[in-house]
Amino acid sequence: MRKILFAAIVACLFLPAYGAFAQPGPDGKALYGQYCAQCHGAELQGGNAQSMLDGVWQFGEGKGYVARNIKHGITHLGMPAYESTLDDAQIEAITDFILNAEKERGVTRPAPPSEVQTLDYVVDVEQWVTDLEIPWGIAFPDERTALVTERPGPLRIVKDGKLDPKPVSGTPEVVVEGQGGMLEVAVDPGYAENGWVYLAYSHGLTGGSERVPSMTRIVRGKVENGAWTNEQVVFEAPRESYLTGRVHFGCRIVFDDAGRLYFSIGDRGSQDMAQDLSVPNGKVHRVNRDGSIPADNPFVNTPGAMPSIFSYGNRNPQGLAWHSGDGLLWANEHGPMGGDELNAIRAGKNYGWPVITYGRNYNGTEVSSIRRKEGMEQPSFYWLPSIAVCGMDVYSGSQFPEWEGALLVGALKYESVAVMQVDEDRVMHEEVILKNAGRVRQVVAGPDGAVYVLTNSPDAILKLTKKSDRTY
Repeated sequence: MRKILFAAIVACLFLPAYGAFAQPGPDGKALYGQYCAQCHGAELQGGNAQSMLDGVWQFGEGKGYVARNIKHGITHLGMPAYESTLDDAQIEAITDFILNAEKERGVTRPAPPSEVQTLDYVVDVEQWVTDLEIPWGIAFPDERTALVTERPGPLRIVKDGKLDPKPVSGTPEVVVEGQGGMLEVAVDPGYAENGWVYLAYSHGLTGGSERVPSMTRIVRGKVENGAWTNEQVVFEAPRESYLTGRVHFGCRIVFDDAGRLYFSIGDRGSQDMAQDLSVPNGKVHRVNRDGSIPADNPFVNTPGAMPSIFSYGNRNPQGLAWHSGDGLLWANEHGPMGGDELNAIRAGKNYGWPVITYGRNYNGTEVSSIRRKEGMEQPSFYWLPSIAVCGMDVYSGSQFPEWEGALLVGALKYESVAVMQVDEDRVMHEEVILKNAGRVRQVVAGPDGAVYVLTNSPDAILKLTKKSDRTY
């Protein structure tokens, strides 16, 4: 009894001391009222700026994006940066208040629009395929059939707009973690004669470690009776170049007019390697379709360089498109925070990452103070802040003749599809034609001239078709 009484007395003596350290956290509601309500409304209903309660996040959905937007601002649209006014705890408190209010009021994302108006067309928007899990790539073997990759691993078949409930069997085993998984699918330019289908995915080494090293790998095979067969390796990096990180795998696949295959590999989170010609990451590569090296590749005779490298200094290209009219390869790539780039890719050129960049680290610090340097290419276009550019295609088709030869560019963070008119390697005009229908992973022109948009959150494929010309 005496011991219990002594312990209680000691606890009481120390309670004030512990209480003195228990400081309340920042009041997110009060801070919102002080700094945000004037533009976004006292009840988060909107006003001079967007509503916080309509389920639409134009500049990135989720706590990380919202907090970064408060901290660093969206200055080109008039939203100031609060990094010098509010500390991180205060910004987090405001973010939590906004997101909790959204949750408490049962706000949900609105359905995609059924129709959009562009400068030239009225466009019907159809939810073409649902019941997918993180669709990543799409390719059309013929007008009735599409092959779709899901990042967790499966390859799916869509026939006449209907998803086969059974995935293709026997596809390669992939490392599904972080940004890794089954990525791109492409069909051979001579598919009607040879049936080759190409896959890009994160390939892991076996044994020895719980976190297996991985790298982007390219294979080709055939889809026969719902099964993956006749697999051949087109590109596999040296085993010593595999990394345990799980970011920036790239990867897109396109073919030029001569049938050569281009693919991208991101810097894998090791940014300085993008300048190192002895490793595959941070590069755009070119090989023949069987994996052999074209004799005129720019570094084929450079000692120590990987002969497949076509360009370097590329951070994380997740969009590639071949423009037949100009004979030019386009790539869009993720910057860090800011500095997403659209680049005209030419043989042997250095695109600068991380030596030159228009972006900053995610914590707001500088990656580099240099924007231009001799011997390094400037982007044809860059986005600041970043929109998280992703898939891309060159439009060709009968439905939208005003877009012929224009780039279709998707964005994850800004949930947008843009039509970018180009003249050789210059961007002449950008028009956003779809917004907030989901995080756009890929956008392509189909063989029927429709535009197909792969979205994540929600996971679906949208089909955009012409309803009528726009009249004024």
